[in-house]
Amino acid sequence: MNDGRRKWWVLAASGAALAAFTLDETVVGVALPSIRDDLGTSQVASHWVVNAYLLVLAGFVAAAGRLADIFGLRRTFVSGAVVFGLASLASGLAQDPGWLIGARAVQGLGAAMMLPTSLAMVTTVFPGRQRGLALGVYVACGGAALALGPVVGGALSEALSWRWIFFVNLPVVVAVIGVIMAVWRAPARAGERPPIDLPGTAALVVGLSGIVLALMQGSTWGWDSPATLASLGLGAIAIAIFWARELRATEPLIEVRLFRGGTFTGSNLAIFTGQMAMSATVVFLALYLQDELGLSPLVAGLALLPGVVTTIVSPLLAGRASDRFGPRRPILAGLAGVGIALTGIALATTQDEYWPLVPALVLWGAAIAFTFTPPQSAIMATVPPAMQGEAGGISRTSQMIGGTIGIAVFSAILSGGGDFGALFGAAAAVAFVVLALGWLLIERPRPLAEVATGA
Repeated sequence: MNDGRRKWWVLAASGAALAAFTLDETVVGVALPSIRDDLGTSQVASHWVVNAYLLVLAGFVAAAGRLADIFGLRRTFVSGAVVFGLASLASGLAQDPGWLIGARAVQGLGAAMMLPTSLAMVTTVFPGRQRGLALGVYVACGGAALALGPVVGGALSEALSWRWIFFVNLPVVVAVIGVIMAVWRAPARAGERPPIDLPGTAALVVGLSGIVLALMQGSTWGWDSPATLASLGLGAIAIAIFWARELRATEPLIEVRLFRGGTFTGSNLAIFTGQMAMSATVVFLALYLQDELGLSPLVAGLALLPGVVTTIVSPLLAGRASDRFGPRRPILAGLAGVGIALTGIALATTQDEYWPLVPALVLWGAAIAFTFTPPQSAIMATVPPAMQGEAGGISRTSQMIGGTIGIAVFSAILSGGGDFGALFGAAAAVAFVVLALGWLLIERPRPLAEVATGA
């Protein structure tokens, strides 16, 4: 097989892997009420079914990116796929909430190994002039899964069982492993393999876990209880230790000095916000449709289609816009669109009717890809080829932290007596704040004459 065909097979396998992760998020969101009823979980415990997965992803995805730089993209990707597949099987077989939450955490570890490697494989095999299009196709695979996920989750939950939302991952995992083993050709390596920063990884995991635990359990334990304050304090101290260590380390887990660049920082903030908005809509709007409007899982999944079906096309448009105009304008437009859409959803939820949600959902679906595809392209463009795996890990860390913190904060709003309007209003406020930061941080494209002269 020649290189021209091989790169498209790599893109297909990487896109299928992304689709599996995205499908896993969306089907779980719609199926949460069924899981809650079947296993007898509380509202907060059911949210842990989502957040255990995201928390482990956020804690280990950067380490997995480094692991890929050390052991190679294919070995890391295939190992992660095996873990993800086995954990999906265990999730589907779960008999109690603890079992399911634990299996979901392991599933997050497998996904952490696959996410940065799949992105790095795509950016490695496609040259710069095609990279935006390739990333658009890659993200569109996730968009297709996002569109199908609510309907698939609702249909499986009603026709068979919520357990099948995990079993459907198994054939996808087998297929992507087979393709990558057959077509991947590793590029030549230069230099020695760097070590993994295990203390840094531990500090990051402890920090995120402490903060998320405090946010998720604060309404149950009491916001001023010793347990909540201790968890929050431990998390903050661990994050501070992590940051200080990464600044001094010769081989850091995350090269935090990269955040001195405005485009790198602004792009990661956009990805953070995009995933937070994704969690708000896919998980909590699905809960609103079932718990407040009384829709069945399948009908709730169908009700989300006006928003999620748009994400099939919007990543391609976002990729082309990034190639043509540079990342700044598409990113800012995406953040503005997401903020307006979330504001519309917040207002619509106060009317206890479905139809006012539709225009906001359509805008949300059109805008959300612009917070992922152009920022990812910008991030990869700011680092040398040897750091592609690490850059992919950092962007995925930002994304998963956005989802994790989003689930924790939104869960706290609901558990603390807030309503869905307050939840989506808070998400909209974050989008507008990051829009302002992005305006200040993300660099404007340099004029062609200036680039040509090297000025």
